[in-house]
Amino acid sequence: MRLTIVGCAGSFPGPDSPASCYLIEADGFRLVLDLGNGALGPLQRYCGLDDIDAVCLSHLHGDHCLDLCAYAVARLYHPGGPRPRLPVYGPAGAAERMSAALGSHRPGMTDAFEFRTLTPGTREIGPLRVTTARMNHPVETFGFRLEHAGATLAYSADTAPCAELGELAAGADVLLCEASFLEAPGLPEGVHLTGRQAGEAAARAGVGRLVLTHLVAWNDREASLAEAAAAFGGELTLAAGGQHLALGD
Repeated sequence: MRLTIVGCAGSFPGPDSPASCYLIEADGFRLVLDLGNGALGPLQRYCGLDDIDAVCLSHLHGDHCLDLCAYAVARLYHPGGPRPRLPVYGPAGAAERMSAALGSHRPGMTDAFEFRTLTPGTREIGPLRVTTARMNHPVETFGFRLEHAGATLAYSADTAPCAELGELAAGADVLLCEASFLEAPGLPEGVHLTGRQAGEAAARAGVGRLVLTHLVAWNDREASLAEAAAAFGGELTLAAGGQHLALGD
């Protein structure tokens, strides 16, 4: 299993990265996990838009889903003719929400994509065993555990502290975990993690490597790293656009 970080900026695209987007490859299968604003362009550095097999949307905030609109245009108006409908897994109401974002014309969003509603539990997506659970965020949001050939990647999506994150991440080779906040008094509850909280979650789950992502442009990335390092003694890095990680053999 191979992870490419296409975009890791939190809340809005930063100067060095688009918003959330991660490419997962296993046995020739390509899954795009989140497709936030600004991500479709750099995604094409790593695979052709006709080579993607499925998309998963963790939730329906724009920094995780909005470039699905641009991708719909690319599939619907391809010079070789409309591409076949592509599976898109997302929260309930994803088809309606994304159709509204694209605009009311035909062909439309549901002509480009076959929407499948996520629920907590485990399913097979291509060769990947994918387990999802609801996270602690103001809208319905799913975290992911992806397993293949003995390797495990966990992805927090957007979340505040919750037991479900620990369950998804238990023993994972890599935890790709948001760290949107820096420690400060009066942070809003039930929205995001600090670097320290991401480190604590990784330590409790016993993960092999923690990668901090969803890094908001106005925050000091090195401060986020230091907060996490104070709570997690394992391998620790900051996400960066274009970063590749190989999991397993």
